[in-house]
Amino acid sequence: MDEYGLYIGGEWRPGRGAAAPAVSPATGETFAMVASADPADVDDAVRTAARAWPAWAAQSAFERAAWCERVAAAIGERRDDLARVLTLDQGKPLAAEAYDEVDELAEYFRMAAADARRTNGAFPPSVSAGRRVITARVPLGVVGVISPWNWPYTMGAELFAPALAAGNAVVWVPAPTTSACCAVLTEVIAGTGVPDGVFSFVPGPGPVAGDALTGHPGVAAVGFIGSVATGALVAARAAGKTQLLELGGNGPMVILDDADLDLAAEAALEASFLCAGQSCTAGERFLVHAAVRAEFAERVVAATEQRIRLGDPFDPQTTMGPLNNEATAVKFDQHVADAVSRGAKLCCGGRRAGGFPTTLYAEATVLDGVTPDMAIATEETFGPVVPIIEVASAAEALAATNNSPFGLTAAVFTGDLERGLAFAEQARAGWVNVNASTNLWESHLPFGGRAGSVSGRGRVGGRFAMDAFTEPKTILYPAPRLSG
Repeated sequence: MDEYGLYIGGEWRPGRGAAAPAVSPATGETFAMVASADPADVDDAVRTAARAWPAWAAQSAFERAAWCERVAAAIGERRDDLARVLTLDQGKPLAAEAYDEVDELAEYFRMAAADARRTNGAFPPSVSAGRRVITARVPLGVVGVISPWNWPYTMGAELFAPALAAGNAVVWVPAPTTSACCAVLTEVIAGTGVPDGVFSFVPGPGPVAGDALTGHPGVAAVGFIGSVATGALVAARAAGKTQLLELGGNGPMVILDDADLDLAAEAALEASFLCAGQSCTAGERFLVHAAVRAEFAERVVAATEQRIRLGDPFDPQTTMGPLNNEATAVKFDQHVADAVSRGAKLCCGGRRAGGFPTTLYAEATVLDGVTPDMAIATEETFGPVVPIIEVASAAEALAATNNSPFGLTAAVFTGDLERGLAFAEQARAGWVNVNASTNLWESHLPFGGRAGSVSGRGRVGGRFAMDAFTEPKTILYPAPRLSG
């Protein structure tokens, strides 16, 4: 059995907390033990990072970019190992999803390298002819990163890759249920010549390690990706610090009466069954025009039954693996049961599947006749389900989209591009796709919750994350004079 410690100051060490077993949702086996940090361990990591970051920040952007590219290359060399332990720890299918996440992980570091080289300042005019002004973007210091379990590699890297490339030091607390694969990623990073203290790995329970990190006075900024409830706690604990929070969604997929239903049904599979529906960008509500609702439901059910294969995530034919943890599975059970008890029609799925090593395998589910007041329509289910709600018009769909407290993603399907763009402009979401799944996004573009929603603040994505972990510094000096 593998054993993983904390990584602080360039050294692996045991944690002061009780080590936690890593239990695979796919097999039920305990395949590793992962150390747990307590507040004293977190304090060590932050203090070590505070000593290390000035020298790291003093390196040129090109030197830090070269290191990021070494990390990307090292990820490529360990691609098989990283994908295998990701499937074991998280449960996502190896061939269908795990390798894709590892490849995207490497891309985050390549992108951070490119963005670091393109970081620009300015030379604005002064009100005085005798003065000159320089503004430059500078790193913040120590950045605390807390990442989720649904995409353990990429959700962490979309925060810490740009933070590191910009000249900050990072202390990372990953989600407890996927800390083992994150420890393997830390091994990869540790082998690339990162200066001691610049990157630390301190796994542990959120209320312990995460709380100690977000509230630590030595942390200048906090990047968090996770649930709305935990995000609210992080925001309060990190008051006064720079915060980048990417939180939950209840993204509607709107199917208008002129939509290409084959395209929409195909997109529904990606929206609801990628990562077994455990995505903040999942299609959590399908607002379908009354004129096409029945036909859309039929096509989605047929596509689900033909295309989605729930099974052993190490089987190359599997397209959907188990849910990651029991709490998520229970919420799936409760939301489906609530909908059915209140009149929704269960078209397919709806249960935990038997015959597997664990009880975390949930069937791909389609529900028709969902109403806007059901839990599955108002909350983030985070499970493999397509909840279909009938609407009478585009205006009703827009109102339903905008009445939600969430504001992360939305999508609209229509044969009229002008109609789709009009909907996109008026939808209160940080990201809107036209004729594409809510789960389609590109990692270099700004991504985050709409202002005033519960879906977070700030933007991840390429240079936008780098901007979040730097700040402008103004230097004012006398105009130079030519002498002699």
